[in-house]
Amino acid sequence: MGIMFSRLCDCVKKWKSRNDSAAAINDEGEAFDLFFELRIIQIATNFFSDFNLLGRGGFGPVYKGLMPNGQEVAVKKLSVYSRQGLTEFTNEVKLLLRTQHKNLVTLLGCCIEGTEKMLVYEYLPNKSLDYFLFNKDESAVLDWPTRYLIITGIARGLLYLHEEAPERIIHRDIKASNILLDDHFNPKISDFGLARLFPGEGTHLDTLKISGTYGYMAPEYAMHGYLSVKADVFSYGILMLELVSGRKNYVDNLGAEKADLLSYTWELFKEGKALELVDPILDKCNPQEAFMCIQLGLLCCQATVADRPTMNSVHLILCSESFSMARPGKPGIHGRRWLGTTTSSALTKTNPTSSNSGLTKTTLTGSTALEDVSRNSISLSSVDEGR
Repeated sequence: MGIMFSRLCDCVKKWKSRNDSAAAINDEGEAFDLFFELRIIQIATNFFSDFNLLGRGGFGPVYKGLMPNGQEVAVKKLSVYSRQGLTEFTNEVKLLLRTQHKNLVTLLGCCIEGTEKMLVYEYLPNKSLDYFLFNKDESAVLDWPTRYLIITGIARGLLYLHEEAPERIIHRDIKASNILLDDHFNPKISDFGLARLFPGEGTHLDTLKISGTYGYMAPEYAMHGYLSVKADVFSYGILMLELVSGRKNYVDNLGAEKADLLSYTWELFKEGKALELVDPILDKCNPQEAFMCIQLGLLCCQATVADRPTMNSVHLILCSESFSMARPGKPGIHGRRWLGTTTSSALTKTNPTSSNSGLTKTTLTGSTALEDVSRNSISLSSVDEGR
């Protein structure tokens, strides 16, 4: 643990020395430092009072704070007894100091004194996406234009991580609770504790350590430890379907037919009833955009890894008036739900492209048939068929 802490300090100091001019002055022309004093954080959070508590994670609690200059911040406080939390803490600092994008949460600095270790972020007033999306009393705030803004913003953030950042980054835990919303509901991807740097030109890596959230994890990664940027694409597809439907990816009390969101969406799509998935609260939903997002979500969640689009392709489709989009193949459903006693250490890794893995490279019927689509010219009779 001492070695890890030393490396963390070295990482921050090196970044600071390379960016002295940027680190010395903020957007308002005021001097600041990447290192915050503990007493300043204590005062800002009212000594970590429950009134300032925003939430809790595996690393520890998160508090709202008000800095002496009037800036609101969010303070992620590492639990003193969390060894795994220190790993995630270190990883998050190292990754966020390398990246900067309007759709990624901004790391303002950190506090490291004695046993206390904290990360200080920009404060985002609208909390996380799940607070609104899965809350009946709040979900009406997310009208269709706002949801489409969120869908596009997340895609833009992932595109940056996968293709535009100094080094490719796989987030590994894209989900509603890790999407924070600013005062205009612009999304920012957060929680990089599980993220992995992906240097070089390789297309994937194999790992025995599986980390993430079941329900959002790509089956080839959850079952076989096969990790690539397409694992993030799969998670994004699930999140997109949640935004369209307004429900979680798995809800036990909906019955066998509807419990699993991906399976249910796939059946509706095959039957020509895709728009039945749309959240009933969306009175003024754009049906063309909603149908496009459902089809694109299914494309992102295909079982065959190679058939999933890149985030660059996803972003182009979302921002274009006309585009070509393949008909989705069978989604990767099996392996997305696990028994509570299953752990990553018990997983047996196999070749995800072998014939017995369920992830062969054979293209499913209809999965490569391109369809020319215009957002303003989709025939509702074709997408509503069978309703």
